[in-house]
Amino acid sequence: MIIGVPKEIKNNEFRVGLTPQSIETLIDNGHEVIVESNAGIGSGFSNEDYINIGAKIFKTPNDIYEKSELIIKVKEPQLSETQLLKPNQILFTYLHLASSKNLTEQLLESKCTSIAYETITSDSQGLPLLTPMSEIAGRLSIQAGARCLEKHSGGSGILLGGSSYSPPANTLVIGGGVVGYNAALIADGMKSHLTILEKNNERIDFLKNEFPKAQILNIDDINMEDIVSEYDLIVGAVLIPGAQAPQIIQKKHLQLMKHSCVMVDVAIDQGGCFETSKATTHEDPTYVIDNVIHYCVANMPGAVPRTSTISLNTATLPYIQKLANSGIEAFCKNSAHHLNGLSTYKGMLTYKPVADLFKLTYSSPIDIF
Repeated sequence: MIIGVPKEIKNNEFRVGLTPQSIETLIDNGHEVIVESNAGIGSGFSNEDYINIGAKIFKTPNDIYEKSELIIKVKEPQLSETQLLKPNQILFTYLHLASSKNLTEQLLESKCTSIAYETITSDSQGLPLLTPMSEIAGRLSIQAGARCLEKHSGGSGILLGGSSYSPPANTLVIGGGVVGYNAALIADGMKSHLTILEKNNERIDFLKNEFPKAQILNIDDINMEDIVSEYDLIVGAVLIPGAQAPQIIQKKHLQLMKHSCVMVDVAIDQGGCFETSKATTHEDPTYVIDNVIHYCVANMPGAVPRTSTISLNTATLPYIQKLANSGIEAFCKNSAHHLNGLSTYKGMLTYKPVADLFKLTYSSPIDIF
């Protein structure tokens, strides 16, 4: 199979779909891999690194999309990229279609087959290809929030961990999954006063054991209006796999918050879990509504592309190998977990939560394969 790796073009996105090491494995499996010039430079991989392991370098994205049977990316394709997709071509990347009806319709119009990293499942009911980036985004959320709290960033001027002579900031993490756990790990490590909201009782018990000094509460027992005024930093880490995130913090709550409170919405890829969230970029990451600072960067792990790319490839390579070695039909037939990743197939929408959200026609992938 001819596998193509285009350069990412989303704002300040420096990750790359495949590392040289991953490509070497795919070439050893008998595949041809072509890479857009300088696609890996932001992650520390030069054209020569790719050439040395047997990849071919092409100058333009048009070359990559024209020649490839399988496209490996990191972020969802932008408009200029969806126009290059072709029928019978497979796209394997993060899609987050619940955040964009426009992208969904563009993929359907292209008639390509698209598979979303974030909805492939596992026997443990996890999301194995989302987990690496969720871990990184959770850890980055606290770093980003701490920077936003600094006075020169427009914040209240409070140090997240305080000092020997001044109390720490109060941090609220909404959601105790992979993102929330990793956010809590950093907030707790920085000695912030930490509260975590979670709804699953088993997960609550786990979090209490992991963070004995934190306050762990069941979100179903909480009235947000009663608690939001306590916090300097709020991290939204709520996920419904493949579907739009619920809006936990509403606009009316902002009036109750501390002046220059910071809200970091890690769920922004799925529409955001704050009513006032709108996607921002690393170039212009924040905006203010009702004296509350919003940080809603949609590709947070792109800030640390070296770590992110290596982490992502560790998780995705076995799946890419299976897909390239067996083809799309066998890949989907042989595993219900793989089938859960199928988003579009030859002009059909095969992911029900997105079809329901946008009121589009749904085609069951079970019936297709």
